[in-house]
Amino acid sequence: MPIGACWIGTSQPTSWVNDVLITVPPRTGPSMMTHAGRRRRWHTHPVDAPDLGPVRRIVAREHGLATVSVVRADGTPHASLVNAGVLDHPLTGRPVVGYVTYGPVKLRNLRARPATSVLWRSGWQWVGVDGVSELFGPDPSDVLDAEALRLLLRAVFAGAGGTHDDWVTFDRVMREERRVAVLVEPRRVYGT
Repeated sequence: MPIGACWIGTSQPTSWVNDVLITVPPRTGPSMMTHAGRRRRWHTHPVDAPDLGPVRRIVAREHGLATVSVVRADGTPHASLVNAGVLDHPLTGRPVVGYVTYGPVKLRNLRARPATSVLWRSGWQWVGVDGVSELFGPDPSDVLDAEALRLLLRAVFAGAGGTHDDWVTFDRVMREERRVAVLVEPRRVYGT
């Protein structure tokens, strides 16, 4: 088990251990005071990222069909159905959850409040990922040029189990519809 992680179950009967992985953020100082006033030493080495293996397995069974929940300006949740999957982050190489979206309201919500929850289900099994979203597109940027953005949109599609017979048409449609790649850095992975 990675350092700073623990397994948590649910009251639901399951045939396998619930994959709940909580990551504890690293401390910035070498020590801190506990509630009893004693000094406690904290390790400052990196903490492993949550395991996205359960997500990869369930995506393969349901073509990546998932519910994404974000927070509206008034604080209420907004859920939508997307195809989402696992891919490597184009800048860090770390595994992330990705999906593609468009629409000014959803993008405005994600930019202002990037907290995101993604949930997949297959039969009575489900896997959820909570994390922080990062947006790439619809226009190239200093961070990701036009070619890298084109390849990222393809990678998100493929990570969600998608295949395509005509990638040139796929690229054109993504560009014309001003699609944005949303990458969710996993903070917690849980499920049955």
